[in-house]
Amino acid sequence: MVDARPSAVLVVLAEGPYGAEVLLTRRSWELRHHKGEVSFPGGRMDDGEHPIDAALREAWEEVGLDPSLVVVHGELDHINTFVSQSYIVPVVATVAQHPELSAQTMEVDRIMWVPLVELVRRDTYREEFWTINGVERMLLFYELDDETVWGATGRMLGQLLALATGVPSPLPPGELF
Repeated sequence: MVDARPSAVLVVLAEGPYGAEVLLTRRSWELRHHKGEVSFPGGRMDDGEHPIDAALREAWEEVGLDPSLVVVHGELDHINTFVSQSYIVPVVATVAQHPELSAQTMEVDRIMWVPLVELVRRDTYREEFWTINGVERMLLFYELDDETVWGATGRMLGQLLALATGVPSPLPPGELF
């Protein structure tokens, strides 16, 4: 995508009472774009900024996650989006324990640690086919008790869960959506 703006998100995991948990946020309903959507902490990369640095900076700015607590392990497949015209680099990391987090900006409405075991329940996951820019694409949805995760975040969760469980992702790598 020629006009895509480089972005990075932090896909951070911590051990919880039911196994690994992933950090998600709900974006504020006051935002112009993607209001109320569940996402990973992250955002636009500054000029010359490395994706890891951007993901850590954004997590600090959005939820107060101290970068010194984070151990970076790698990246998931990079994603191009049509709606926000973003080129997203998902940076995967862990923290040794759940740090004290709080919304640092009006961008964040809610902070959640979601157990991976909840995301793989049969009643949580579903797929839908949508036509986007004239092309039929599969979208992944995760219906949590009080939130729905979908779009780019759903796609990244699908790959994360495939890597964590060894079950192949239903989505081809690098596909635009």
